[in-house]
Amino acid sequence: MKTAFSRLFLVMLTAILLSACTSNEIYRSNFSNCIVTAQESCESHAIQLHDKGTEREYLLGFVEIDDQGQLRNRVQMQALLNELYTLASKESLLINVFVHGWHHNAKQGDANVESFKLNLAELSKVESHLHQDRTPRKVVGIYVGWRGESIDIPWINNVTFWDRKNTAHEVGYLGMAELLLRLEEIRNIKNTQEPPVKSRLVILGHSFGGAAVYSAAAQILADRFINSAGDKNYVDNAEGFGDLVVLLNPAFEALKYAPLYDLAQARCSYFQDQPPRLVILTSEADFATKYAFPAGRVFSTFFETHSTIKRNDCNRPLSYSEGAADRQAVGHFEFLQSHELHPASKSMAAVYHQAKAIWKNQQPGEAIQFGSTELRNLEHTVIHNPYLNVKVDKRLIENHNDVFRPEIMEFIRMLIVLSTEE
Repeated sequence: MKTAFSRLFLVMLTAILLSACTSNEIYRSNFSNCIVTAQESCESHAIQLHDKGTEREYLLGFVEIDDQGQLRNRVQMQALLNELYTLASKESLLINVFVHGWHHNAKQGDANVESFKLNLAELSKVESHLHQDRTPRKVVGIYVGWRGESIDIPWINNVTFWDRKNTAHEVGYLGMAELLLRLEEIRNIKNTQEPPVKSRLVILGHSFGGAAVYSAAAQILADRFINSAGDKNYVDNAEGFGDLVVLLNPAFEALKYAPLYDLAQARCSYFQDQPPRLVILTSEADFATKYAFPAGRVFSTFFETHSTIKRNDCNRPLSYSEGAADRQAVGHFEFLQSHELHPASKSMAAVYHQAKAIWKNQQPGEAIQFGSTELRNLEHTVIHNPYLNVKVDKRLIENHNDVFRPEIMEFIRMLIVLSTEE
């Protein structure tokens, strides 16, 4: 009797879990262009034009990737790329990629989709005002959707943390890496022709989306950095993947970031016009990566061996445990932190056309103000180092998902302007 009851219980539990699984289908299945109006939401379209004819106009595209890192439909990506190739041959583009994190997807109405749309509209407005004397770049947004949730049941879905972490790395290693490289190719189309304003590419990732972006970008960033300062008769600015990569509360180990940190530390000075190439922003109040992440990593790393890392590049001593770096999330590992971001003591309107000058003229030991925020170098790295691992004040990002706050989006727009202007 007990055996029969146990079997019935297992069958019922399995049925409940299967019914609770999130959709594993493509959300944006119509690959034709669609203009969003009050009457047409373009809900199923993978290519959408928003706010047509206004200073907030932008093009939004969707590319969706499955749990194994494969494109859900290659035609979806190719239709978007074809549209962008055509646009890039005629005008300069400012391409912004956003990769969402845990609990999100590419469904109509997803909070990340809506927040990304608002930020694109604001960025388009900034771009229009910056280039009033010439044609501004057309703002393009690419929303990379993947199954950031595997179970829909509230509270129970928190157990999907490690399952989704593994999926995020698969997304980054495979389908997304191809997409980003193809977008970089589009960015370069018209730049050899010296247009008035060059096309640019910015990549943002949040949470596990940040892990996916880093998986796709890390080796390329290392290659570009080495190519800028190898055994040559000249040294140049360090290049990046596209023009700027920003990771928001990313959920990956500090140990994965350590090789890039070492590369940048081994170069003792940078040119004044060296722009940021990789910026990691992590809230001190992000408890998901601060506490849950290392708790899970204790079991994942139990049988691994670790050493103590000791460095003294450019007379900057550094010593830390590999084990600690392998368990802690990158943004909370203080040994590899470079900056802190706080609310400015006296907030002012963001002056976007001065962003590059503000960055170039920074001095050792001094904070620099970008509108309503203040960036302070912890003096672990030299100024103008292109890789920033920033601890963010909890007043600016209150928790793991609170990354679309106006102050943070303003700060990121300032980073975009200083990294993409001529």
